[in-house]
Amino acid sequence: MIELYSWTTPNGHKIHIMLEETGLPYRVHKINLGAKEQTRPEYLKINPNGKIPAIVDTDGPDGKPLAIFESAAILVHLAQKSGMFLPAEPRARYATLEWLMFQIANIGPMYGQAFHFRSVAPERVPYAIDRYTNEVGRLLGVVDKRLAEHPYLAGGEYTIADIACWPWVRNSHSFGFNMENYPNVQRWVSAIAERPAVRRGLKALEKAAA
Repeated sequence: MIELYSWTTPNGHKIHIMLEETGLPYRVHKINLGAKEQTRPEYLKINPNGKIPAIVDTDGPDGKPLAIFESAAILVHLAQKSGMFLPAEPRARYATLEWLMFQIANIGPMYGQAFHFRSVAPERVPYAIDRYTNEVGRLLGVVDKRLAEHPYLAGGEYTIADIACWPWVRNSHSFGFNMENYPNVQRWVSAIAERPAVRRGLKALEKAAA
């Protein structure tokens, strides 16, 4: 059983989708960020960084419980545990890890800062809004060019790279971009949105006990 600690953010949705795609059994524990539940001592024992998501795999590699935080580390663990979405062939594997790390280093931080300064910052800071919105646009261009050459980010197959990036990129229009300028991103977003496991993953927290 995978004990999942999460909330309805892009980083959370990555893991929700991965669990639904792999079919691994999991139990949901909501960590309400608005109520600052991520700062509770019992949760900090699982994730000392006080963020979501985190998991406890009750059947770790040595048969003992294994706690993992950071969404990319969780994705790699679940991929290796299930044998799915992380290719064994070296070139495809490294391409997958490249685009997974691209999300960690670029898409997540830049989309997150753009959202913060555009939507929730206590004061409008035009320089910050422009800086991060422009960087989101640049990253969209990188992704669109890649997807012009391949159906998925790592190449010909759907992998944890797509699972990591999609929850962030799917709402790029909310930053003011005309997505018709990114036709390959549009195609990829739509194709992944049609996957039954993705649809279930977006509703995963509904499984949590009241």
